[in-house]
Amino acid sequence: MSDVEVVTSREVPLGGARAMTVRRTLPQRIRSMVGAWCFVDHFGPDDLARTGGMDVPPHPHTGLQTVSWLFDGEIEHRDSSGVQALVRPGELNLLTGGYGVAHSEVSTATAPALHGVQLWVALPDHARHVPRGFVHHVPSPVRPATATVRVLVGALAGDSSPVATHTPLLGAEVVLHPRAELILDVQPEFEHGVLVDTGPVLLDGVQLARAELGYLPPGANRLRLANPGDRPARVMLLGGPPFTEPVLMWWNFVGRSHDEIAAFRDEWESGSERFGRVEGYRGPVQRLPAPPLPSVRLKPRLTPPGAGDRSAWG
Repeated sequence: MSDVEVVTSREVPLGGARAMTVRRTLPQRIRSMVGAWCFVDHFGPDDLARTGGMDVPPHPHTGLQTVSWLFDGEIEHRDSSGVQALVRPGELNLLTGGYGVAHSEVSTATAPALHGVQLWVALPDHARHVPRGFVHHVPSPVRPATATVRVLVGALAGDSSPVATHTPLLGAEVVLHPRAELILDVQPEFEHGVLVDTGPVLLDGVQLARAELGYLPPGANRLRLANPGDRPARVMLLGGPPFTEPVLMWWNFVGRSHDEIAAFRDEWESGSERFGRVEGYRGPVQRLPAPPLPSVRLKPRLTPPGAGDRSAWG
């Protein structure tokens, strides 16, 4: 019997002046995290001529890092550290919103479609109040006989990323050749998630469709991927040791208690310097307002039930 657990995605409208639908795989009731990876959005290919693309006004983050990774298209990133950067295919952009950060994301007209993923990493207690920061890295492709691998963070297939993380992590793009199999050595203390972008793909013999995530618990030192199709198949491989600290996710904040989240919300609404200001954003709404808090107290959980639904994203 296989240990693979299949997590399906759900469609969620992305907030902002131009609505775009994304497929959200984490968090879910069945599975909320893979290591410190606490949020997985998969989007596109989105026809910009038809939908208008992405326009997410300045919005806040605390207690997390965002990882943006594109397969097609281009996004302009601006943040309250004064960084203006373009997110392009095959280039890692990692934003740290520990103590507090604000940023905006707008697709450009450079390419006709937008296609990629955005991922969140929950910061552990010892690092969740670190200053805001931004890292850009272009991983070199590694080409075993049956695939192409790009390592965003961590180490895989004989390659390692220079990008520092606050917990042990693995993040990689794997493109499998048609009718090919790839066996990867992995850390047995890690749990792993395989998100299918184009497929289907077999994970240890279990078939995963597009936008599904296959979860493997710790214990295995090898992971087997196979592409049964006649075209290349692409997956995102995520991993890390199980995250044992309580995590409370609400809107764009990661915290530990209801009172902490409420304080973050109040500070954002009052224009606190905790988050700074994003300069140069040209959308009709200069900052995204926070939604009202729920009528019941938020409780930290290791498996938060769908708390990411109200996120503004990135």
